[in-house]
Amino acid sequence: MNRTYELMFIVRPDMAEEDQDKLISTLETVVTTSGGQVKSVEKMGKRRLAYTVRRFHEGLYMLLTVEGGGGLIHELERRLRVTEPVIKFLTVRIDEEQKRLDKIKQLREARRKPAPAPAAETGGETAPATA
Repeated sequence: MNRTYELMFIVRPDMAEEDQDKLISTLETVVTTSGGQVKSVEKMGKRRLAYTVRRFHEGLYMLLTVEGGGGLIHELERRLRVTEPVIKFLTVRIDEEQKRLDKIKQLREARRKPAPAPAAETGGETAPATA
């Protein structure tokens, strides 16, 4: 069963641009050979870490959105674990959250639709009141 995951990982701040591209292309290759699909890749740039990790105070953040199975994610995490420049990583399944957000969006759209126009009045005549 294919699910959607976000894979956020932080690499050393001194990593060269071409090495970053090489790491990302390696991960993309792993995804495609495992039958998955890379939805998006985003380099978020250098940011200060909340706490020191492996003696680093800053890191380069990268976000990979992937569609695939659990075995694929297991393999990606294994590769990130043994890749030396990777400081930290986190994988989050987002397909259930996306379904929830889509449902909320549909409910909001249904509420926004204007009510049907009232029936045309008949020349200003009013119906007799019943008592």
